[in-house]
Amino acid sequence: MKLSRNTRGISIILLLVVLTLLVAVLSMNVGKMNLSPLEVFKVIIGEGTSKQNLIVFDFRLPRIVLSILVGIGMGISGCIMQSLLKNDMASPGTLGISSGSGLFVLMYITLFASEGLLSPILLPGLAFAGGLTAAFLIFMFAFRPGRDISPTGLILTGVAMGSGYSALSLMLTLRLDKQQYDFALRWQAGDLWGDDWSYIMVLLPWVLIICFYVFYRSNTLNTLNLGNQTASGLGVAIKREFIGLTIAAVALASGSVALGGNFFFVGMVSPHLARKLVGPNHKLLLPTTALVGALVILIADTLTRTISFGADIPTGIIITILVTPYFLYLLSKAS
Repeated sequence: MKLSRNTRGISIILLLVVLTLLVAVLSMNVGKMNLSPLEVFKVIIGEGTSKQNLIVFDFRLPRIVLSILVGIGMGISGCIMQSLLKNDMASPGTLGISSGSGLFVLMYITLFASEGLLSPILLPGLAFAGGLTAAFLIFMFAFRPGRDISPTGLILTGVAMGSGYSALSLMLTLRLDKQQYDFALRWQAGDLWGDDWSYIMVLLPWVLIICFYVFYRSNTLNTLNLGNQTASGLGVAIKREFIGLTIAAVALASGSVALGGNFFFVGMVSPHLARKLVGPNHKLLLPTTALVGALVILIADTLTRTISFGADIPTGIIITILVTPYFLYLLSKAS
């Protein structure tokens, strides 16, 4: 039975990989300037025209790679938080981590972007500092001496803190000039703005290294799911592992938020869908969550570039429209 479940899980992961590749190829073909599959193939093998090379390598491929990286980062971050807190509503958005990261990024944009200092290296680092500060404050306010931290109390604290960060972000946004204001507004709605190879080359190792660490600790996450008492009896250093995995979750969410805006629902819904597909074993759950998150953002971004909505709609708005029904379903199941 265990073997068949693992085999089924691996089959689903392979299917998701193939599906992601197919959507990525489709995304390269469609847009305001359509390219046929043959033209895309010629570009890949180095026989495309200068215009075709520009469309694929400078416009579409960076955006596709960014969509996948942001989806992986937000999905796995949400999966870690849900596993550590044992609460299906936990995510970088509900815990206020994304809002904290966003506040620091917006402060940086307000102070330095007008001077041309929008550094691809500093942005993820500042977002991480903001997310870590937010996480520290949330845990500090939710902490009660002599008691275990309540996951529900932690989420409620995160929602309250997130509202405060959003209010501060709005105050900063109102001080921006028109160009900066438009950028900030789209970024807060979930706009994949960092679709430049200089930004992607910073985010790529950031996501891959942290994901490797999280996958390496998948057995630890499985053990923590059994309960703190059981995990402690099995020799798990609960506080150390909790802190390490929390920092990893914050880092993944912060890097994704810095270059892709605030995709609130991806970190919440992706682990749910993945859990229904492969079950709670993190050896299968983590890669499945990563692929589901990547697919959600990739599909939504392809739709925004293909369908005319009468305006240039940020990808995050399309994601919200697509996943809101599922989110309401989760709430109805939880009540």
